Amino acid sequence: MRRKLLVGNWKMNKTPDEAIAFASEIQKEAKFAADQKIDLGIAPTFLCLNDFRKNAPNNILVFAQNVHYEDHGAFTGEVSAAMLKSIRIDGSIIGHSERRTYDNETSKKCAKKIRALLKENLIPLYCVGETEQEFNEGKTKEVILKQLKEGLEDFKKEEMKKIIIAYEPVWSIGTGKNASEEIAENVCKFIREEVEKMIPESSEEVRILYGGSVKPNNIAGYLKQENVDGALVGGASLTPSSFAEMIHALSE
Repeated sequence: MRRKLLVGNWKMNKTPDEAIAFASEIQKEAKFAADQKIDLGIAPTFLCLNDFRKNAPNNILVFAQNVHYEDHGAFTGEVSAAMLKSIRIDGSIIGHSERRTYDNETSKKCAKKIRALLKENLIPLYCVGETEQEFNEGKTKEVILKQLKEGLEDFKKEEMKKIIIAYEPVWSIGTGKNASEEIAENVCKFIREEVEKMIPESSEEVRILYGGSVKPNNIAGYLKQENVDGALVGGASLTPSSFAEMIHALSE
């Protein structure tokens, strides 16, 4: 049975002091989530990672928002998986649509980053999704299949089980346009089926999240779908009260 997972992606928000305050305010809800067998994660900026890890409840997974694929070297502005591990960070988001759009992140580069994380026994959270134009042209599955094949090529079964996949339709991120529960389920099911074809006997243990304008008032509907195991949430994860509402919505 796959455990539910709620991950908040803070993007370029919060100072270290604000991250510490959030960690303090979420203590009670983190305990409640653990009692309900709901896993939680937060992805702060690099600047906040160490402070948040030191102050957050131990059962909250802490993710970076990006990582480099090399261990060290002349890569100005980058951070390695080994560096993340040294401050007890649990993993990293890989291939978020904003990085694909603004920083030319490719699926093949994502594959290298995923391998770097696995080498350090960290959790890759790999994002896939289509643009509005691709959605309107009926190319959703074609686009996602290419992202899966390029980003997850040549991984073994035991490695695949450690990877989390997030379906994030680009047209739904921060726009207020929600993919319907039916669309989310159909695409997440497709992802699971394609992962199984690529790496047999791995897909039933892979957690697949939905992300895209997820809020306290709609998260429960998505999580009732058979192949949606959790949510990757942006703006609605920035306040402790909203994050707490989503935790309670998942427990109902």
